[in-house]
Amino acid sequence: MRLNAFIRNLANRELLLNAASMVGTTVITAGLGFVYWWLAARQFPQEAVGFASALISAMSLLGTLGMVGMGTLLIGELPRQPEQRAPLITTALLVTGGVSVVLSLLFGLVAPWFSVEFAVFAGQFGTIVGFTAGVALTAVTLVLDQAMIGLMRGDLQLWRNAIFAISKLVVLWLMGFWFTRSGGMSIYTTWTLGNVISVVGLAAIVMLLGGRIRAGKPHWGILRDLPGAALGHHALNLALQLPALALPVIVTTILSATLNASFYISWLLLHLVFAIPYTLTTVLYAAGAADYTAFAHKIRLTLSLAIGLGILSNIVLWLGADIFLGVFGRAYAEQASWSLRIMGLGVFPLIIKDHFVAVRRVRNDIPRAALFATVGSFLELGFAAIGASIGGLPGLSIGLVLALCVEAVCMMRDVYSATGLGSVKRWRVGRMGVSSVE
Repeated sequence: MRLNAFIRNLANRELLLNAASMVGTTVITAGLGFVYWWLAARQFPQEAVGFASALISAMSLLGTLGMVGMGTLLIGELPRQPEQRAPLITTALLVTGGVSVVLSLLFGLVAPWFSVEFAVFAGQFGTIVGFTAGVALTAVTLVLDQAMIGLMRGDLQLWRNAIFAISKLVVLWLMGFWFTRSGGMSIYTTWTLGNVISVVGLAAIVMLLGGRIRAGKPHWGILRDLPGAALGHHALNLALQLPALALPVIVTTILSATLNASFYISWLLLHLVFAIPYTLTTVLYAAGAADYTAFAHKIRLTLSLAIGLGILSNIVLWLGADIFLGVFGRAYAEQASWSLRIMGLGVFPLIIKDHFVAVRRVRNDIPRAALFATVGSFLELGFAAIGASIGGLPGLSIGLVLALCVEAVCMMRDVYSATGLGSVKRWRVGRMGVSSVE
């Protein structure tokens, strides 16, 4: 009994340490992001900041769409086919870049028809090209980062992202001296230039370390061999990321770029709160995949931690919303403080949603998880859009939280069953995943 208790505590310690590590990474990334947007708020008008944040969200969404599972594919295939590394990476980057260009061109042509806030694209070929370049570079660098993981060179990925974060901050500071009146496209351009500098810097680091950069001949057969699992995970990840990436675009379209500036800053703050259940369930998934026998105990632990930290986070938000947003400017606090407080409550239904996804991943039921996540994401965006139309930012926040609550009610049963409290099913671990045994 003592040995079992020791092993269980050791496993929980590893789970908590890994979760703490992921939270630490999120905090560091968010910290640099806050500095970036604080500088943007000081150097550019609020409307320009709001429009830029909407463009950057659209860029991230289209870039993620443009990956079409290539990053996941490289992580799995590069270790298995070391002799084909260059052709595989070249093919993945070409496919990703091509799909991203098509998607961004379509967005640039269609967006002005839906909102006057995007009228900057109307008849402006240069603006559309600049936006397209940013989307393509975002998608390519995302796939390149995952290729580094497949090559077991996470250090290079870390270097590239560090160079990107610092370089775009420096470029933003320099642009503040000459381009403050040129609108949100100047802020958007800093991300494009940051990605260019990061890729050049990565190449320089590789050569300094004695490595070689080879561009292999494209291997188009990779498209026929694209595993369904890779596309399934991509569809699930995309569905989970969709609300976070699309909401700033919706705010800009329905309300205004100025209000989106305030919303986007509050959304960045919420990222830290919403990262709590995400990081805990990511580690939970890894631990459950390795040893399902202790999964019920671990999910009870992560649920307890997530709820406790969610309560603490909401207390901080309710007391400090005006202070946090006031750092960026008085108007930011006046426009979005209550929206921030209301959306913070969404962490509680989100705890159920993230645990549901982890349970389905462990049980190798990706299609059902992807279906639930996709329906839930459109529900969140729909409720948020209706709320914004009726009550502005507070209405949007209420709509978003209500949608999350509806999802949580539908997913609660699976999560409760996984805790082992009153469950009538046993689960068998096999080569194809985890299956139920009546």
